[in-house]
Amino acid sequence: MDTLKKFELMEKIVRELGDLQNSQQAIIQKIGKIEVDNIELGDKRLDKDLSDMHQRVADNLDTIVAILTYFEDKTNNFGDKNNVDALKEQQAINGATGQ
Repeated sequence: MDTLKKFELMEKIVRELGDLQNSQQAIIQKIGKIEVDNIELGDKRLDKDLSDMHQRVADNLDTIVAILTYFEDKTNNFGDKNNVDALKEQQAINGATGQ
């Protein structure tokens, strides 16, 4: 795999991890809303299970954030090390001149 394609794939993974982070945050918000509604209802099973679910999703979110931070740094370092901006410019020039 050439350098530019590898960098583009790394950027795609960063975007997908960001989407995953947003999805997990949305799930936490939905669970929280149900927990608030259940305060009035007082269902014991919902109280226990939702609390457990909330914790697991929060733990997953922490892991996703850590992975995202790590992989963003790795992607940026790879781009800097391999001068990806110059490679993109050269690719654009080659595309414009038909090479």
